[in-house]
Amino acid sequence: MNSGTIQSFLKGKSILVVGTTGFLAKVFVEKILRIQPEIQKLYLLVRASNNDFAAQRLQNEVFQTDLFALLRDKWSEKFDSFITEKVMAIAGDIAVENLGLKDENLKNTMFQEIDIIVNLAASTKFDERYDISMGVNTIGALHVLNFAKRCYKIKVVVHTSTAYVCGEANDEKEIFQEKSFEMGQTLKGTSNLNIQTEMNLLESKLAELREMNVDENTIKYAMKDYGIERANLHGWPNTYVFTKAMGEMLVVNQKDNITLIIIRPTIVTGTINDPFPGWIEGARTMDSVIRGYGLGKLESFAGNLNTILDTIPADFVVNCIITAIVVHLDQAPKTFVYHISSSLRNPFTVFDFTNITCDYFSKNPFINQNGKLIVISKRLWISSLAIFNSYLTIRYVLPLKVSNLVNKMFFCTPQDHTYDDKEKKIRMLQRWVKLYIPYSCFKAIFDDTNTENLRRIANGYIKNEELDFDPTSIDWTNYMMNIHIPGLVKYAMK
Repeated sequence: MNSGTIQSFLKGKSILVVGTTGFLAKVFVEKILRIQPEIQKLYLLVRASNNDFAAQRLQNEVFQTDLFALLRDKWSEKFDSFITEKVMAIAGDIAVENLGLKDENLKNTMFQEIDIIVNLAASTKFDERYDISMGVNTIGALHVLNFAKRCYKIKVVVHTSTAYVCGEANDEKEIFQEKSFEMGQTLKGTSNLNIQTEMNLLESKLAELREMNVDENTIKYAMKDYGIERANLHGWPNTYVFTKAMGEMLVVNQKDNITLIIIRPTIVTGTINDPFPGWIEGARTMDSVIRGYGLGKLESFAGNLNTILDTIPADFVVNCIITAIVVHLDQAPKTFVYHISSSLRNPFTVFDFTNITCDYFSKNPFINQNGKLIVISKRLWISSLAIFNSYLTIRYVLPLKVSNLVNKMFFCTPQDHTYDDKEKKIRMLQRWVKLYIPYSCFKAIFDDTNTENLRRIANGYIKNEELDFDPTSIDWTNYMMNIHIPGLVKYAMK
């Protein structure tokens, strides 16, 4: 990088984006098309039976979203022709070899043209079915790398992971470094991780369930539980981070001469600046707490008020990815793992989060179906899972049992549906809190030295405010009160 802007380095490049219909991928695609309209081609991989259906999905789920409003306004009546010229919809599946591409001519064209591959595909549910999570997060990552090895002009492969592949912290204020995993490395010294063995066990478990002739719903929940079981065995708190860690192991171990960049975001939230403040899609991690609290469905949650919620806006993640690509276009990086995080340089705590969330919904309460204001609970934050379960028992379980007993004794009626529904809800809440408490009580912070150095390198050559990803620039109170929560309400909660 001697001179010019980041945009100029992307001119004429062809990029394959995997996971296109996902939240981060949409922000990435919009950004590329807006800052560098002279890109050669964006190949966008979409799960579909053929390219026509893939193109239809892109139109409905990507280009017609509010995120692309600025780009649509810029190109006006020429928007559709611009997209047709610059974008190629590709029907495929990351969980299949060669990304599931069936058209040999198209595949060969891609092998000849692609300069950059960005893998943003992920199965992000903490308790996703083990087979699905393994297919996308682990084996899918290897399929992308193997596809890249067949691209003649390939310069960079970006693999998007998560900072929480680190697992849970053992010590207060432990600092997790930007280091890659060794093949077979576990977070529990007593276990021995072999990815091929995990795949074999997974197939055996599926075969066993099918031999039992159980229904698909039973298989679904059995595979969810099995994923958590295997993750816990090796020291990871959930299936998502476990399969993401194995995906990292595979691509690092088998990258050969490929220039590989691993991007590890923390908790990704709505855009702070670009293309406009507040855009988000779906409610995830802490947004689920905000949503439940605002709707009056979540009275309390388990966590430590001093925990740092390592949060980063989506456009900062995308800006970091684009900068890393350009910086490493012509040379393999000596360090290739980047934490895009805030805990080290601009911490945002659970205490801050609860106060801001309470203040927001006190000032902006929802209205229920009966036209009445939804009254939010007091700021009740419970410090451990055990205490939280005790709270649920006292608050919900015992009254339900007494009510059911009285119903049976005096009215001689069968157990009512209200009791069943509430008990089911309690079990679901207990499971949900158990999945999230490793993060609401997270003790560590993330080192971002590599990412800070990336910022310095880029700033030394390029002055471009459009590609800011410095967490120290974030005012958390303003961002949460005036940007993120309003955006969540508008775009994710409708």
